[in-house]
Amino acid sequence: MTAFRDDFDGPGLDTAVWLPHYLPAWSSRDATAASYRLVDSCLVLDVPVDHPVWCPGDHVPPLRCSAVQSGSFSGPVGSTRGQQRFREGQAVREEQPRFEGWLPSSGHVEIRCRMTLSPRSMAALWLSGFEDDDEQLRCGELCVVEIFGSSVRDGSCEVGMGIKAFRDPALTQDFAAPRLPVDPADVHTYAVDWDPGLAVFSVNGEEVRRCPSPPTYPLQAMVAVYDFPEWSVGDDDHLVPELVVDHVAGW
Repeated sequence: MTAFRDDFDGPGLDTAVWLPHYLPAWSSRDATAASYRLVDSCLVLDVPVDHPVWCPGDHVPPLRCSAVQSGSFSGPVGSTRGQQRFREGQAVREEQPRFEGWLPSSGHVEIRCRMTLSPRSMAALWLSGFEDDDEQLRCGELCVVEIFGSSVRDGSCEVGMGIKAFRDPALTQDFAAPRLPVDPADVHTYAVDWDPGLAVFSVNGEEVRRCPSPPTYPLQAMVAVYDFPEWSVGDDDHLVPELVVDHVAGW
């Protein structure tokens, strides 16, 4: 992997690397635009109270999302060629040009970040298959970090990490969310080191999980924060989940 680092120091998002839309092929770029800003050398992603639902009436459960992704690809409108399709027979609604911002296939990837979460929100970094192969089987994922606000308590949380096989027959599902003494509201570094034989997941430099035989095809980084309206307890519609990213790096 060519060394990569984004400290978000510039006046704006580096759109040669990042697309500020969440899987727009299944919706549109207009409807999937991220709410984001660069502040104090950090990328801030949030989900304001008026942010639209993603793929309304189609995705279950309903979700609202702000994300940046380092790759994008789809087939023509009406085809099923797209990334991370979430149901059988799903069709492209808006064709996406091929975009290859940063697609690591092995090595080290890390994110240093903090999260503002409630029981109805979550934030994550996934490395997802670029999925441009003819059979659309290179769709596996390395989950570097996935934290649901519902798991946060007493200065700890469940930190999801591992391999998600999805439709890739060459992969074995190997995902877990161990409870760690991590408060996601504080800044932490979440990372994975991988080669064809092994993926090692760590938090703040401490190894947490090992997963054999990870994907080593091109993977795109998906940095995202979500709100799930159906998980409301009735007095939380004013809450704005936030993911503040100090840097994303790989080598």
